[in-house]
Amino acid sequence: MPTGRFPAPPTPETLHLRDAAWHERSIAQALDHWDGRTDLWVFGYGSLVWRPEFEYLEARLAQIHGYHRALCMWSRVNRGTPEHPGLVFSLDHGGLCRGRAYRIAADHVPQTMRALWAREMPSGSYIPRWLPCKTPNGPLSALVFTMDRSDPSYVPGLSIEQILGIVRTSRGRYGPCSEYVLQTAQALEAAGILDPELDAIARALQAPSSETL
Repeated sequence: MPTGRFPAPPTPETLHLRDAAWHERSIAQALDHWDGRTDLWVFGYGSLVWRPEFEYLEARLAQIHGYHRALCMWSRVNRGTPEHPGLVFSLDHGGLCRGRAYRIAADHVPQTMRALWAREMPSGSYIPRWLPCKTPNGPLSALVFTMDRSDPSYVPGLSIEQILGIVRTSRGRYGPCSEYVLQTAQALEAAGILDPELDAIARALQAPSSETL
């Protein structure tokens, strides 16, 4: 694991997986404003761009302000283990982020939210927020999973070299961390979404090991 001036990975003892009851309370809080009859939007910026795993009525390119995509969260389940965590994308404060917004039919909202919470919130490291999004078809409000900066999984300020060292050597229940990063980069490129920092990481992951950035 690379060393440097960033927080050490959480120890296995600090991994507290959330149970179904916690998920239900968190979902109810996130949907407190919902009337039960209106379609809802979900914003994807990482694996939700290429593997949403839920039914949707419509997908749009979308942009949010005030947050940017970053590999700033330790993954101790999906793309790593408690003993050897990987990194996954979250939304950290500042800048902007381009991704995809999905419209969920009202009658599919409850089961879709449960599936999203099981996938995205195994340890509750995200803060679900409703944020305004700009799209080619007009503005909308979407559910967005943003980084909880008080969570032990938050790891800011990694250099590209540190990120590469972690990503290349980690894997979790969904497979290698490197696969996750490359698939995200490829999906964004296919959608016409520019992310220069992610592109640089992807190029380095695909380069022969003797090459440097």
